[in-house]
Amino acid sequence: MSLALLAITLLVGVTLCYVAVCAASPFGDCRKCHGWGFAFKTDRKGRMKRGKDCRRCKATGKRVRVGRWLYNRWARIYRAGTDTPRPEGSR
Repeated sequence: MSLALLAITLLVGVTLCYVAVCAASPFGDCRKCHGWGFAFKTDRKGRMKRGKDCRRCKATGKRVRVGRWLYNRWARIYRAGTDTPRPEGSR
C-alpha cells in the first residue's frame, strides 16, 4: 500500500469518526469554562468559590461543535435556496 493511499484512508476514517461524534453529540464542553458554566476564583483564605458566569457559553457549559455548526449553516442555506415558490394569489 502506498503512503498516499494510507494517508487518504486515514483522513477519511478520521472524518467519518468526527461526523459520527457530531451526529451523536452535537454539543461539547465550553473551551473557556471547561463545561462548568462559570469561572472559579479564590477567597482570601484560598478556598475555591464560584466566580462570574461564562460569557462565551452564557453559563450553560456547552457549545456547538464546529462540524455541527457547519452542517447547520449548510442546511439553513439549502432550505433558503430551495423554497417552493408561492402561487400568485397567496399573498
